[in-house]
Amino acid sequence: MFILQAAAMWPGVLPLVVLLIFLVHLSRCSPGKVNYREKEKEVLDDILGEKKYDARIRPSGENGTDGPAYVQVNIFVRSISKIDDVTMEYSVQLTFREQWLDERLKFNDYGGRLKYLTLTESSRVWMPDLFFSNEKEGHFHEIIMPNVYIRIFPHGSVLYSIRISLTLSCPMNLKLYPLDRQTCSLRMASYGWTTDDLVFVWKEGDPVQVVKNLHLPRFTLEKYLTDYCNSKTNTGEYSCLKVDLLFKREFSYYLIQIYIPCCMLVIVSWVSFWLDQSAVPARVSLGVTTLLTMATQTSGINASLPPVSYTKAIDVWTGVCLTFVFGALLEFALVNYASRSDMHRENMKKKYRETEHSSSVDPTTELLEQDGSANFQMPLVRHPEDSISMDKIRQCEVHMQTPKKNCCRSWLSKFPTRSKRIDVISRITFPLVFALFNLTYWSTYLFRDEAENE
Repeated sequence: MFILQAAAMWPGVLPLVVLLIFLVHLSRCSPGKVNYREKEKEVLDDILGEKKYDARIRPSGENGTDGPAYVQVNIFVRSISKIDDVTMEYSVQLTFREQWLDERLKFNDYGGRLKYLTLTESSRVWMPDLFFSNEKEGHFHEIIMPNVYIRIFPHGSVLYSIRISLTLSCPMNLKLYPLDRQTCSLRMASYGWTTDDLVFVWKEGDPVQVVKNLHLPRFTLEKYLTDYCNSKTNTGEYSCLKVDLLFKREFSYYLIQIYIPCCMLVIVSWVSFWLDQSAVPARVSLGVTTLLTMATQTSGINASLPPVSYTKAIDVWTGVCLTFVFGALLEFALVNYASRSDMHRENMKKKYRETEHSSSVDPTTELLEQDGSANFQMPLVRHPEDSISMDKIRQCEVHMQTPKKNCCRSWLSKFPTRSKRIDVISRITFPLVFALFNLTYWSTYLFRDEAENE
């Protein structure tokens, strides 16, 4: 009415008013201005209505049959924080995805305008009852918002994605530690639905992805394998998926922290062979110090590992190194005993020379030495010619009875005392035996490691 009165008063305004009313009506009726966010609400209210959809009922099988519902699974490994040898577990953070078909959730996409519908409440739709069978601990991420979403596509496909952190058990075989490789598994199975109702399958293509810059402090992820691990119980057969992560232990850390220090301790214990046999405090302190240091090193290594009933490769190494250090200490005990024996023999020879010198005043007395002891015989009366012939006979006998010395004996004869000979032999024997042990150790465990992984 107001518009008509204005038009009567100002005839030239009428065409403009009519044009404005037409444009407003056209904008309301134009299909390009439809609010599709409101359409999403209408579609969700329609497909998830209480009278139409029940989240307690599982979807139908393929092509609407009563067969099992198939759920495709794929995961994205974001990080692996630690692999613990003592507790035999590892921690991983991953994005877990499931996708299945629920024909009850089909909707009109309005000519491709609605690509998918998004939900954040998993309780509003049916969800597979998947659980991680080797899980010890786990939690969801809810900063800043819960890291979970559900996408419903027009043809009824449902995509569920969530970010979770898990601590999983990883039974390890440490016989080759630290030259070992470990396989840690991630197992996912249905808790209540049997294979007659629910089957998990790996998504085609690339079911497992790993972040490119994955870095572990003491391990390297060599490869990962996907497989199926269905289990049968007295309540039925349950679908199961597993991922095997193959880790190789980084050896450089143990080479620097364990193997090289142990070698240095063994070599330091050999310094005792080059010290004078009379330097008792120096040799004893050196032997005891290296022995205690080696024992402390062994205890520190075992403290970082679980107590197992079998012998590990590191146990063989530390045990042999400890034996070498202990052997060097025992060698000094033997040298000390031989030195006192040599000293006793020197005293006996000195007494013998003094006795021989005193007996040289009386030409009728003769002193003979047999096996390092002096035996006195009855005085004899002999002529000078007899003494000269007897000396020649003795020289001939000594020359005939002296055996031919080989190179080793001739070399050892340069060292007059037995204690010195023991030190010289130890200087050569200990390094040779230790080198032979190293050759056997590394060839055995390295080749065994390669054979077991093949």
